[in-house]
Amino acid sequence: MARMAFEDFEPPQRLVRALAETRRPEGGDGIGGWLESLPELLQQAVDLRELTVERVQAPGGRSSLVLLVRMIDDTPAVLKLAPGRARPEAERAALAHWDGRGAVRMLNPGDSHGVLLLERLHPDLSVRSLPEAKALLEAAATLRRLWVEPPEAHFFETVAERTGRQAEALRAGAEEDSEVRGLVDAALGVRAELVDSVPEERLLHGTFRQSKVLAGERLPWLAVGPDPVVGECAFDLARLVRDRVEDLIASPSGAAITRRRVKKLAESLDVDQERLRGWTLFRAVESGVRARRVGRPRDGELLLEFAGWL
Repeated sequence: MARMAFEDFEPPQRLVRALAETRRPEGGDGIGGWLESLPELLQQAVDLRELTVERVQAPGGRSSLVLLVRMIDDTPAVLKLAPGRARPEAERAALAHWDGRGAVRMLNPGDSHGVLLLERLHPDLSVRSLPEAKALLEAAATLRRLWVEPPEAHFFETVAERTGRQAEALRAGAEEDSEVRGLVDAALGVRAELVDSVPEERLLHGTFRQSKVLAGERLPWLAVGPDPVVGECAFDLARLVRDRVEDLIASPSGAAITRRRVKKLAESLDVDQERLRGWTLFRAVESGVRARRVGRPRDGELLLEFAGWL
């Protein structure tokens, strides 16, 4: 891609839609300005690091622009640009702390704000491509490597803080949508119990799922795209429980499969089964209500039906 191409550059529509869903109604979150300045930011990032752009990764992520590039010595790499609202500096700090153990390795630890240069994995090959049982096994093994003690002086958000903000939005959503009130009340109740007594805290990926585990060269599978948070491991594992939710809903035994999955994942990773069930319920309801609110009703219905099984 030449300089002129950047001037006319348009980000992937998936990214534009996803960022629009997270924008504050009153504005002031910087999303609009970041998107408008993206061609200039991209040009600066490429020129400063003397990178050759191969292609934009499409459909790409929901919170950042991802490009496949080559460094000046022809080393393949990934360039990632993200707005401040996506917490790129928290991602940088987590990747630096993991230092390649279970996660993609960072190539520019002290680089510019909002710009990450990462080792190249196989962007189109995730554990989601494996049969379901094998995919869950490999994903869980990767997740176990990430659960380490956080740095002593860290600035990561805690599970209580993040879910506290989400709980406020859930309450507002229940007031506007009476159909979900029962599930919301259950989710809020279980969250209150879970944050009242917290097991040993670890640095967590924060948004872990099968599609976040890509094939690599150093290790067969490595995690990417964390939104790190500090808290109990059951919170991190909860998102994995509902992976391939469309298949679960379509199965006549989906509810039974879900309960077995909770039990199996809890046992394999030494996590309390009831706490995993509770966080799975809260996260599914929170995601489902949010999906309905931002205009993705089908996604919302799937997630809320799944939550009803828990």
